[in-house]
Amino acid sequence: MSEPDSSQAGVEPGPSEAWHAITAEGARARLRAPEPLTAQEACIRLEHSGANQLPEGRTSGAMARLGRQLRNFLIYVLMAAAVITGALGHWVDAGVILAVVVVQTLVGFIQEGRAEQALSAIRHMLAPRARIVRADGQHQVDARELVPGDTVLLEAGDRVPADIRLEKANNLKVDEAILTGESEAVDKSSGPVEEDSVLGDQSSMAFSGTMVATGTATGVVVRTGSHTEIGRISGLLADTTTLQTPLLVQMDRFARILSLIVIATGVVIFFGGLAFSGLEFRALFMAVVGLTVAAIPEGLPAILTITLAIGVRQMARRKAVVRRMPVIETLGAVSVICSDKTGTLTRNEMMVTAVMSGSERYEVTGEGYQPDGRVCQQGHPVVGEGALIELARAAVLCNDASVGSGEGAPVIHGDPMEAALKVFAGKVSFDVVRGLSAWPRLDEIPFDTNLRFMATLHHDHHGHEVVYLKGAPERVLDMCTRELASDGVPTPLQRGRWEKTVSDMASEGLRVLALARRTGVGGPRELVVETLEGGLELLGVVGLLDPPRQEAIEAIAECHGAGIRVKMITGDHALTAGAIARKLGLRNTDRVLTGKELDALSEDQLRALAGEVDVFARTSPEHKLRLVKALQALHGVVAMTGDGVNDAPALKRADVGIAMGVKGSEAARQASSVVLLDDNFASIAAAVREGRIVYANLRKGIAFMLPINGGESVSLITALLLGLTLPISALQILWVNMVSSVVLAMTLAFEPPEPGVMCQPPRPKDEPLLQGFVIWRVVFVSLLFLAGIFAAWFWVMAGHQDPVLASTLAVNTLVAMEMFYLFAVRYLDSTSITLRGVLGTPVVLIAVAVVVGVQLLFTYLPWFQRTFSTAGLSLEQLAFPVMAGVLVLVVLEVETAIRKWVRAARG
Repeated sequence: MSEPDSSQAGVEPGPSEAWHAITAEGARARLRAPEPLTAQEACIRLEHSGANQLPEGRTSGAMARLGRQLRNFLIYVLMAAAVITGALGHWVDAGVILAVVVVQTLVGFIQEGRAEQALSAIRHMLAPRARIVRADGQHQVDARELVPGDTVLLEAGDRVPADIRLEKANNLKVDEAILTGESEAVDKSSGPVEEDSVLGDQSSMAFSGTMVATGTATGVVVRTGSHTEIGRISGLLADTTTLQTPLLVQMDRFARILSLIVIATGVVIFFGGLAFSGLEFRALFMAVVGLTVAAIPEGLPAILTITLAIGVRQMARRKAVVRRMPVIETLGAVSVICSDKTGTLTRNEMMVTAVMSGSERYEVTGEGYQPDGRVCQQGHPVVGEGALIELARAAVLCNDASVGSGEGAPVIHGDPMEAALKVFAGKVSFDVVRGLSAWPRLDEIPFDTNLRFMATLHHDHHGHEVVYLKGAPERVLDMCTRELASDGVPTPLQRGRWEKTVSDMASEGLRVLALARRTGVGGPRELVVETLEGGLELLGVVGLLDPPRQEAIEAIAECHGAGIRVKMITGDHALTAGAIARKLGLRNTDRVLTGKELDALSEDQLRALAGEVDVFARTSPEHKLRLVKALQALHGVVAMTGDGVNDAPALKRADVGIAMGVKGSEAARQASSVVLLDDNFASIAAAVREGRIVYANLRKGIAFMLPINGGESVSLITALLLGLTLPISALQILWVNMVSSVVLAMTLAFEPPEPGVMCQPPRPKDEPLLQGFVIWRVVFVSLLFLAGIFAAWFWVMAGHQDPVLASTLAVNTLVAMEMFYLFAVRYLDSTSITLRGVLGTPVVLIAVAVVVGVQLLFTYLPWFQRTFSTAGLSLEQLAFPVMAGVLVLVVLEVETAIRKWVRAARG
C-alpha cells in the first residue's frame, strides 16, 4: 500500500498522454499509484488536480443581450433624431420615434436564442456517483472527488465517471456513440493498442460520459475534469465562434450603407436649405428629421421578424424546432449538408441484410427491428427449410436479447445485434416463442473478447442435446470440420469458399457473424471451452448493417436536384461508411477519407479535398470542426447535423447546426440552431425548402417596403429643393411606415412557394439583397409614388388651399398606392391582373380590409386628427387615392409586359 506523499500531488497526467498505448502497470507507475490510494493521498491529489468537473463557462447576461440589440446603425440614427427633436420641443414626434426604437429592440431581445447552455449540458453528463476501491475497501463517492490514480469499478448500466485505463475487463462493451458516433457498443480489453489509434480504436480506455452496455471492469483513473476527452470537447465548444447568418450580415451591411446615405443626404439638404430655401433653422431641421424618418424603413425589422416567425411555425409542422430565428433564411442558402451517419441517415437499428447458408446467398428485406420483411433469393421470397431454418434456430437459441413492442414501435432489451438475429429468425418464419420452449437452455459460455464466441447448450425434452455457437467468422471456422448443405445434410467444410464469402460481406460494410452447432453432445450437462475446439458443423454466416432510412435516400436525391452537396462524416469504419454511402446515393463514394489521413493534411490540402470527397470515416470532434471550416472557406453555406457530444463544436461553428431531438445529446441540442423532433434527414430537405420560401418572401417584402420609403424621401427632397411645404409630416410618415406598410407587408410572409423552388441551385452566400431587377423596381415605383403624393397635394391645394387637407389626401393616396402595389409585387415576373392575383390569399384580403379600416380612423377620428394633423375627406376626394392606386397597378402591368417582350426579343 503506498504511503502518503505530498510529492505525489505533482502527478497530473497531461491531456495528450497516450495512456491507451502503455500497459495498465505502466499507467499506474506513471501515476505513482501502484495500489489503491489512501484517503489522505486522495485528498492531496484532489487539492492539486481539482474537482472532477468541467469549468463553468461565462454566459452573457440580460444587459449584454440588450446591448447587442442596440448595436445597429439605423437605431443610432433614429435615437439621435429623437433626442434632437425632443430638444427642439417636438415631444410627440420624439416620443413616436423612441417608441419605434423600443419596439424593435424588444422584439430582438425576446427572440434571440443563443447556444451557450451547451457547456452546462455537457457538465451534467458526468456521472454523479462512482464505485471505487481505496486502501480501506470499496466506497461509493461523488464523481467530483475522483483523482488520477483512483481505482474504479464498472458494471453494466454505469456511466463512466472519468477517463479510465482498464486493468481487467470481463465481456465489457461500452456505448461510445456520444463521442465517436458509432452505432454499436465497442468491445473493451486491458491490452495496450497502437499509439496512433483513433478514439474509436482505443479499446483499453473507458471515457468519461460513455455508458457501460455489458460486462464488468476494473481500471485506474488517468484523466479527470477538463483533461478528459469530454472535457477537451467542452474546451473546443467554448473556443468555437457562432457565425452570423448571411441575412444578418446582409441586413447589417444594408443598414450601414443606407444610414450613411441618409446622413450625407440630410447634411447636404440641411446646409443647402439654409443657403437657398429661406426656411428658419427649426423648420428646416424638422424637415431633415422627416427625411431621415422617411428614408429609414422602420417597419423592415418587424417584417423580418414576422416572416422568420412564420417560417418557425411552418418548420415546427415539419418536425423541426428552430432555436435561432435568422437561421431559417440561412437554410435557404445551404450549399453543403454534412451529416452524421448513425441515427440520421441510418435508423440506428441493427438488421440482418445478407445471409449465406449452404451454398446459397439470401437477401433480407425490412427496416430495423420491425418484423415486416422477407428472406429473398434473387428478389423472390423463400421458405425457411434445411440449413436456413437451422440457422434461424441457432440465431434464436444462442441469444440473450429480447424484442418486444411498445407504443407502436419495437423495443429491444439486450445487445442490438442479438435483437437483429431474433428479428431475422422471424422473417424466416421460425416461431421464436415455440423454439425457445421446445429447446430450453441447460448451460452457456458467455461471449468473451478473448474467446470471440458465445455458446449455449440445449435439450428437446426427449433426451436430445445440441450446442449452438456464434462468433467471429475466422474463430468459428477454426472450430468447424463440416458444414450444413442447403438441404440440411452435413458435408465436409469448404473453408476457402466461406472465407471468400466473409471477405465479400465485409467489403460491403457488413458486420459478419458465423453460426455453428454440435449435435448429440452427451455426457455432463455443462459446457467446457476445450470440448468445443473442433468437430462443429457450420450453419452459415449473417451480415448485419445499420440500414439507411428510405426517406433519407429520397431526401438526398432531392438535395442533389437542388444543387446541394451531401457529405457523410462518421466515427464508423471506412468500409461501413463507404457501403452506407453507396446505398444512400451519395455522389463520390469511391474515396473515403479517414481521420488519420485528415491529420496528415495541411489546411490548403484539406480545402482542396473537402469539396471533392463526400465520405469521411473514423473522425474526431477536431476533424469535424476542421471540415466545417474548410467547406466554409470554399464559400459554402454549411449545415451540420449530429447527435453526440462529439458533434457539438462543429454544430456551433456551422452556418446551420442541426441536432437530433430524440436520440441526440442535450449538449448537441443546445449547441445547435435547429432540432429535428423525428431525427430524420428528410426533415432537413423540407427545412431547406422552407428556408428558400422565407428568403423569397423576404425579398418581396423588401421590394414592397423600399419604394414606399423612396417615394416619401424623394417627395420631401423635392419639396425642400423647390421651397415647397412638405406634403407629408415626419409623424405621418411614421404612421405609414409602422402601421399600413407593416400590415400589408406581413401578408407577403404567407405567400406560397413559387414553382421549382427546389430545382434551383443555392444562392451565393454574398448575394446582395438588392440587385438587378429589384433595384430597378424600387426606383421606378418610388417615382410613381412621388408623382401620386404631389398630384394629391397640388389637387387639394389648387381647390382648397388647405395644407392639412392636402397632406391627409397625400397620405391616403400613398397608402392606396401601397395596397395596389402589393398585388403587383406578389408576382414580380408575371401578370397580377388575374383571378388568382386579384383574390390573392385570404390573408391579403384581410390585411387590405384592416388597412382601409385604420386609414378611416386616421382620417376621421378626432384624436387621430389632433395627433397626426389630419382632416376629413369627401367622397370625391376619397376617389382620388383609388384611381391613383389603379393607375399604379396598370403602369406596372405595362412595365412587366414590356420587360417580358424585351427578354423574348433577346432570345
